[in-house]
Amino acid sequence: MVLGLLLLASAPRSAAQRPRREPTPNDALVSPEVLADHRVTFRLYAPKASEVTVAGDFGPPAKMTKDDKGVWSVTVGPLTPDFYSYHFSVDGVKTVDPKNSVIKPGISSVDSMVFVPGKEADFEDLKEVPHGEVRQVWYHSATLNTQRRMHVYTPPGYEDNSERYPVFYLLHGSGDEDSGWSTIGRAGFILDNLIAQKKAKPMLVVMPNGSLPRPRNLPRRAPGAPPPSDFAKRMAEFQGLFVKELLQDIIPQVEKRFRVRTGAANRALAGLSMGGGQTLAVVTRHPDQFGYVGVWSAAIFGDPQEFEKRNATFFESADKVNQTVKLFSISVGDQDFLLAGSKNLDELLKKHSIQHKFHISGGGHTWINWRRYLNDFAPQLFQ
Repeated sequence: MVLGLLLLASAPRSAAQRPRREPTPNDALVSPEVLADHRVTFRLYAPKASEVTVAGDFGPPAKMTKDDKGVWSVTVGPLTPDFYSYHFSVDGVKTVDPKNSVIKPGISSVDSMVFVPGKEADFEDLKEVPHGEVRQVWYHSATLNTQRRMHVYTPPGYEDNSERYPVFYLLHGSGDEDSGWSTIGRAGFILDNLIAQKKAKPMLVVMPNGSLPRPRNLPRRAPGAPPPSDFAKRMAEFQGLFVKELLQDIIPQVEKRFRVRTGAANRALAGLSMGGGQTLAVVTRHPDQFGYVGVWSAAIFGDPQEFEKRNATFFESADKVNQTVKLFSISVGDQDFLLAGSKNLDELLKKHSIQHKFHISGGGHTWINWRRYLNDFAPQLFQ
């Protein structure tokens, strides 16, 4: 009898006995909703919130309004077809869009992403073309004495032949990690489309983690804020750690584990923002290692003369640099807060007759520009 009562007590409740969950407007909520005219509507169910905004690289933060069901919404645009990252701020607390599973990871936060399709975004869209693979590769970094990860794109057909390929090392910016170029950066799809159109040579694209433990003596700086007087010196020391890891850990790992061609003529290096600064640090210290270089939305910090003095060997070796580096490309937006520093770099290279290309695009310090810089840069490699 006791056993029977225990079994009865432990048996699952019938549907009629279970507490009923009351439906909410959140159940059928759609966010984001991309409209036919390229406007985008964002929605969030937060009936107890007092203020909600949405912010992203589509423009200034937009205030959302709440209806009588507790749903906040706002429509922005029309937007130029592209990928956009965004997040909500709920009473001052940043949050992702809970109705959207497409996210952009970072080293300390996560954003949501939305795609607005259209002609302007064809170069980065998922097309019916042969696709390469993006792998997560773990390795031991002797430089940092820890396990590190990089994403590696192998071109279509890599597994079906024994060919060796040139390698493009592609660096992200501050706040991101090695998945950045594969998520919001769309690097794999951009290369797939270029290779399918025979605009770019098949190549490996190695996307390492450029985010390192930040030294205590290198404070974070808000975009547009003036750097401290010795910021350039401390940044150069910080960049040196990544230079060492790239040359002594990452490249040897890639050349050991993948079928790649070696030597400067078969290596390219480019990066955005922090990654552009790291690229510049590599090429000024080791100009014999890469035949193709791209510096995007990056700058000389502080006094250009100090930068010139610190890299005197590089600037005094223009003939050797020009012989090895077949392409030295600098790109920056006309609204980028690092425009002035990029211009300083251009002037210094001109002064010392180091061959390069300097391009000022529209726009600011955003992935919208950096994806396009990649799309323009990759076809120029290994030709």
